[in-house]
Amino acid sequence: QLQLVESGGGSVQPGGSLRLSCAASGFTLDSYAIGWFRQAPGKEREGVSYIIIYSGKTNYADSVKGRFTVSRDNAKKTVYLQMNSLKPEDTAVYYCAGRIYIGGLPPLDYAEYNYWGQGTQVTVSS
Repeated sequence: QLQLVESGGGSVQPGGSLRLSCAASGFTLDSYAIGWFRQAPGKEREGVSYIIIYSGKTNYADSVKGRFTVSRDNAKKTVYLQMNSLKPEDTAVYYCAGRIYIGGLPPLDYAEYNYWGQGTQVTVSS
């Protein structure tokens, strides 16, 4: 079973940067797509980005395009989310999640992902 552990969250001022990591174990990542999701208090969990491990293809929510970058290091079995130009509205618990990649474009819908990390808090505030 794929196991995921996030790290790298913290507090930062608006305009600052953070890099989140998602370390995988249990299975090789090659057959998976890894998504990043976030959930702010009182709000539904929303998709931020995904990466197809085999091809490196990525996708982003409109709210983070041009500011966030997802990448992977296959040797380290780790996926990263580089977050730049952070805004207060980016404050949330961030989760990475995995699903078997079966072709096409994976959805950015949390209900379609089977394996979840425990989450890491990101707070953007002055």
